[in-house]
Amino acid sequence: MAVNSKKIAVYVLAVFVLYVIITDPEKAGDYVTVGFEGISDAAAAIGDFMTWIANGGDS
Repeated sequence: MAVNSKKIAVYVLAVFVLYVIITDPEKAGDYVTVGFEGISDAAAAIGDFMTWIANGGDS
């Protein structure tokens, strides 16, 4: 039975995330905030791009 390397990577990542949350919850909250800001900015950029495409690609 070979252990799937993807499963190992997921377990290691989960342990790391739990370690960060337990040892420094304030910094973990900052990381989550930064992540959601990045996702929000990416969604806004995709929306702007789609609007630009819908308008015929004019500048």
